[in-house]
Amino acid sequence: MNPVFIVGCGYVGGRVARCMLAGGRMVTALVRTEKSFLLLRAKSPQAVRGDLDNPASLAVLPVKDALVYYFAPPPPTGATDPRMKHFLSTITDATRPARIVLVSTSGVYGDCRGEWVTEDRLPQPEADRARRRLDAEQQLRAWGEAHAVPVVILRVPGIYGPGRLPEKRLRSGEPVLREAESPWSNRVHIDDLVRACLAAGERGRANAVYNISDGHPTTMTDYFNRVADVLGLERPPQIALAQASAELSEGMQSYLAESKRLDNRRMREELGVEPRYPELKQGLAACLAGDVAGPA
Repeated sequence: MNPVFIVGCGYVGGRVARCMLAGGRMVTALVRTEKSFLLLRAKSPQAVRGDLDNPASLAVLPVKDALVYYFAPPPPTGATDPRMKHFLSTITDATRPARIVLVSTSGVYGDCRGEWVTEDRLPQPEADRARRRLDAEQQLRAWGEAHAVPVVILRVPGIYGPGRLPEKRLRSGEPVLREAESPWSNRVHIDDLVRACLAAGERGRANAVYNISDGHPTTMTDYFNRVADVLGLERPPQIALAQASAELSEGMQSYLAESKRLDNRRMREELGVEPRYPELKQGLAACLAGDVAGPA
């Protein structure tokens, strides 16, 4: 079995690492800080220090013949992703990996006016956060073609799971758009995302793009209401779209400016991943039960 190298071993990457270790794979992760290095080593994966913002610190990475998972986000500003450029610049013909799986964002599609979106739709990102992700995709695809390394791209919407619910936001009483004006949004439970990552590494089609979602989009307002209900909190107050610019954060406004419904058929048919949590009802119940499933 090929060794596994993980770039960005956080909420998602850490779970992928644990599943790979449980399956007998050798896993190494890139970490930036000494604290992260020591924490990760205590949890079993091997770790190497390196900073994607400092190419000199990435001199030798153990990616030769490895299955590489790239979870690292781009920098917080700009329209390009220099971190991906720095990572790819470290790889030589002598250290070529076997495959690279990139976790990107469904935000690269931009506003689709609520339409169902397949992977064949031309990306039209409208926010810099999505432009950075598309730049990372394009860099990686071009590099993969030039060096004959298979690349698989996963376009992921909002991730929820144990420890990743908007409880703090709900407790603060921040408003949401009224239901009639709230755009379509998509999400995926962390367990289903991990299963998709594992499947992409094993049988994802070379140079393919996959939408990863539960297949049952709802509105952002519906999501916050359901989370409030399962946590036993008051539902957030609703405001009209005209009030949003004054009362909602710039980041939240950028998400609310986009409406789309992700088609996940390619994920189900090619990767063989049928969501265990196809709707929020099951997924949120699993979050409260601490039900974190394995990769099967």
